[in-house]
Formats: sequence, C-alpha cells, structure tokens
Amino acid sequence: MNVDIHGAPIYFEIPVLGGIPITSTLVITWVIMLVLTGLCIWLTHDLKAKNISKRQAAAEFLYNTAVNFVKNNMGEKWLHYVPFVAALFALSIISSLSSLVGVFSPTADVNTEMAWAILVFVLITYTKIRSGGIGGYLKGFTQPIFILTPFNIISELATPISMAFRHFGNIVSGYVISTLVYAALASASYALLHWIPGAVGRILSAIPILNFGLPAVLSLYFDWFSSFMQAFIFCMLTMMYIASAAEE
Repeated sequence: MNVDIHGAPIYFEIPVLGGIPITSTLVITWVIMLVLTGLCIWLTHDLKAKNISKRQAAAEFLYNTAVNFVKNNMGEKWLHYVPFVAALFALSIISSLSSLVGVFSPTADVNTEMAWAILVFVLITYTKIRSGGIGGYLKGFTQPIFILTPFNIISELATPISMAFRHFGNIVSGYVISTLVYAALASASYALLHWIPGAVGRILSAIPILNFGLPAVLSLYFDWFSSFMQAFIFCMLTMMYIASAAEE
C-alpha cells in the first residue's frame, strides 16, 4: 500500500501466476540468478590449458577460492559442496548489493533467507540420517537424557529460523540506519540554511547538502562490507552445521 499526494491510500494488486504471487522479490531473484548463470557461462567457455585469457584467470581464481573456502572449513571429503556454497555466497552478495542499482533487495525480504535456511536444514537432516540412519537421527533427540527431548526438538527447528533472521536482521538494520541518517542530515541541512534571508535561503534549504559525503562512507559499511560479511557468516554456518551433522 502507498498513499497519494492527498494522503489517500493506494492499493497495488500483486499479479498472480498459477496461484503464485509474482512479487518484486521473486522477479529480482530470478533476474539475479539469470545474471549469475550467464556470468558463469561466459567465464567458463573456451577454456585453454596454456596462454589463458584474463577471463579464464578470473574464473580459475574464483574456483580456487571457493574450493579452499570449503576445504579449509569442512575438509576435502566435502568438496562436492563447493558448487552449492559458492552459489549461495554469490546469490547472497548480489541480492544484498542489488539495492545499489535502485531495485528492491531480495535479502530485505525474510522469505528469501528463510528459503535458503530451509534448504540448508534439509541438507543437515539428510547428512544426519545418512550418517547414523533414521534410528540414530531420532535417538539423537533423546541425548544426553530422555527428558531433554522436547528441548532438543526445539533447538533443531530453531536452526533455520536463527540463520534466516540473523542474515535478514543485519541487512534490514543497515537499510533502516541509512534511511534515518539520510533523513537526519536532510533536516540538519534545512535547519542550518533556512536562516539565510531571501530566495537564496529558500533554495539552499531545500537542497540536502549534508547528504553528500557521509552517506557514501556509511554505504561502504552497510552496503558493501555488511553484504559480504553476512554472506560469509551464512555460508560458514552452513558448512559448520553440515560437517558437524556427519559426526553426530
């Protein structure tokens, strides 16, 4: 819902396709996935063993970085998770940074992180069952004593929720803080300049001069650093939970 210039509410009808609402999160996520797919195809086509191009060098660097990331945190036997972790890392970063080009960031919608977390939870459960069987998986809820079974179940179900809301909360908090800073600087600009008499004061006070400079510095943290950090933490938790699930 939005409002018009008179304050009257305006309702936007979300298009539906086959019973599925086509939200901005869904559309932008698919666009990002198509962009990443196209980028991967471009980076990996026409590979050579000698006299490689800068494009191939970049592709090999990204591949080796992803391999080392998984190997150092999970071990060599988990290298089959490299594509999954790399895709999750790239999707998280690009989704968070998409706001810099003026579109809605999918990571500002908790449904995005929850979908990722549920997928990770399925992999954790699969690893536990594959490692100890269904009996061993169910028995794990009764450890160390049977009376803790309800708490163990709650703890298990809380894993995807905590992963999703940790990522979502940090991204949205950055947006909120940035918006508040922009609004505060605009008000400060008006307060400082509206005292200038005449038309000059009216014109200058309407321009948020103080919004130049500081917001750019904040963007380095809330947009760039925070986006990379949240992607890193989410992937680290993913690897940690899956690797530890095989040891239970």
